[in-house]
Amino acid sequence: MTKSELIVRLKQRQSHLSIEDVVTTTRHLIDHLSDALARGQRIEVRGFGSFDVRYRRPRFGHNPKTREPIVLRGRYVPHFKPGIELSQRVNGYLADVRDFLHADALVSDTESPR
Repeated sequence: MTKSELIVRLKQRQSHLSIEDVVTTTRHLIDHLSDALARGQRIEVRGFGSFDVRYRRPRFGHNPKTREPIVLRGRYVPHFKPGIELSQRVNGYLADVRDFLHADALVSDTESPR
């Protein structure tokens, strides 16, 4: 889902809000989350997950085109850890899809050719 798709879905669910309000609110939310991570703060959204910043130490790598060795500097990267509710929701949905596709495949395998 892109930011534009998120805005459209929010507008559909909150029809009493103007599209400008939804765009502004979404932009401000993303800006606040980004600023907090840039300051090294941890963000926790109960039931969804938590965001924090982790340090990746310097390491050796290589240029994939020339295979020449290079030194990669240490850097900070955002990290997301899903909450229990989100994990259960994703796994439940994907399990339902898998079961549906598996059942559909079994039906098509057992059908007699005409």
